[in-house]
Amino acid sequence: MGCVSSKHVVKHPPGYEDPVILASETAFTVHEVEALYELFKKLSFSIIKDGLIHKEEFQLALFRNSNRKNLFADRVFDLFDIKNNGVIEFGEFVRSLSIFHPNTPKAEKIAFAFKLYDLRQTGYIEREELKEMVLALLDESDVFLSNDIVETIVGNTFVQADLNGDGKIDLDEWREFVKKNPSLIRNMTLPYLKDISMAFPSFVMHSEGSDDPDTT
Repeated sequence: MGCVSSKHVVKHPPGYEDPVILASETAFTVHEVEALYELFKKLSFSIIKDGLIHKEEFQLALFRNSNRKNLFADRVFDLFDIKNNGVIEFGEFVRSLSIFHPNTPKAEKIAFAFKLYDLRQTGYIEREELKEMVLALLDESDVFLSNDIVETIVGNTFVQADLNGDGKIDLDEWREFVKKNPSLIRNMTLPYLKDISMAFPSFVMHSEGSDDPDTT
């Protein structure tokens, strides 16, 4: 007489990775990765209930808005979407958030910030790219500056950062520029990631009555 196993099989979404492995490759502990998984589930079922974070869900979580187009939000999503398949899987979510952990080396934060501004992915930050990102950041903060002031900001940045005067900023020049202006990567560190079992101030969801993925 055969016996039927009653062992419960946990079904994980596509892209799920073992917390032990993720902890070994990031600044997080296993416990923190497990806490991040609970957050990931909430975000990935907020609009499209498939266990993956889509751009609309990502923007709603970070920027409280799923419809407003913003270059900065798009760039952050693109960098989290390591596989470039239009969604963020759990492993990508943890690895990308690790960049913002207080214990992550400054060199990794500087490199990530450089990629953020390198819109065309050419390995350089060009003048127009910098202007586009400055405008996007101002828009995200609901701040309006005249074109003359924005041009002055961009011009002053290039005077300081473009050390060889070739009209673009490479990674080495960017490192030197950030060294003199550390506030540029201040937002690359989220202190609460050291205790992520607590609240997530920058990832607060306001979707009342949303379905819990574990109850479906």
